[in-house]
Amino acid sequence: MDRDIVLYRHAKAGISKAGGSDHDRPLTGRGRRAAVAIAAALVARGAPPDLILCSTALRTRETLEPLLARLKPAPPVSIEPGLYLASAPSLLARLRQLPGDVERVILIGHNDGMAELARQLATDGDPAALVAMSSKYPTGAAACLRATLDDWSDLGRSGVYLQAFLRPRDLMTGAINP
Repeated sequence: MDRDIVLYRHAKAGISKAGGSDHDRPLTGRGRRAAVAIAAALVARGAPPDLILCSTALRTRETLEPLLARLKPAPPVSIEPGLYLASAPSLLARLRQLPGDVERVILIGHNDGMAELARQLATDGDPAALVAMSSKYPTGAAACLRATLDDWSDLGRSGVYLQAFLRPRDLMTGAINP
């Protein structure tokens, strides 16, 4: 069975306010515009996700908002503390726990875990997209992957195909300014 995975790094966030925590950093104006562009591109790709997994950080939840605004009806969303700044092995372990009825998932999280997991999983795909993804995984980027799996517990044990690597700068017209 084909399983679709989108590894979506949160959009551009501002710096912490004095005394504020990293967890509570909001998106910048640039980040909000990028989140809208990526959300539109993800929805335009076709079948909606069966589940969205999202870190508890403010910047990931704000990245999620434009996506949910476009998905009607909205799929189930799981906001999970364990995804906050999670490593690639932790993210992979979480994906391997998905129930069998989930065919398409979007995971919204943070670097460095997102980039490392995408590079680890994507063993095939458009050469230019693979190079772009391996070179830099900017804020707001989304790796769209397809794996042929009977069970999610097998994810990462065989090749995964990179269908697309979406970057805000490629989707937005004009300059992306703060």
